[in-house]
Amino acid sequence: MSMATEENGWVNTADGQNPALLARARQILASTLYATLATSSPAGLPWAAPLFFVYDADWNLYWSSAIAARHSQDLAASGGRAAIAVYSTDRAVGKGQGLYLVGRAAAVEPEAVAQIVPLFDRRSPLEQHRSPADYLGPSPRRIYRFQPEAVWMTGDRLPVSETVLVDTRVQLDLASLVG
Repeated sequence: MSMATEENGWVNTADGQNPALLARARQILASTLYATLATSSPAGLPWAAPLFFVYDADWNLYWSSAIAARHSQDLAASGGRAAIAVYSTDRAVGKGQGLYLVGRAAAVEPEAVAQIVPLFDRRSPLEQHRSPADYLGPSPRRIYRFQPEAVWMTGDRLPVSETVLVDTRVQLDLASLVG
């Protein structure tokens, strides 16, 4: 376990179970409605998609997308490998905080859709009520689940000279976040 240094890519692995940082990570997830999903095609072409998301106590993130959307097709072709950034855009320059997640994503199994739909209704600022039928059978949309394998949070900005600051990340203990 170490603090962030150039040698370790500016990643702090010493504070991954710090209760204050874990609480801040939970607050970022709870207070942010949008995230950016990053995928890659089989040919290695990157894609970034903004999306409204919901989540559960295990830090699984969910969103709905068209099956034919580029990111949905990338997920199907890549075994679901993806990354997600959750961050607030209302912070001043140099004061932003966000979460970085890597893991796997796939369409939610049809039998689980009815359990996930209420998460959207609770979190959505709209009066739009969804139905499982909106994401099953002939519908062109599905609900997708992202299961994180690792999570980082924005860390301190460290001075490396009088005029240069380096952004760091804190690798969080995923087991300490869930539940």
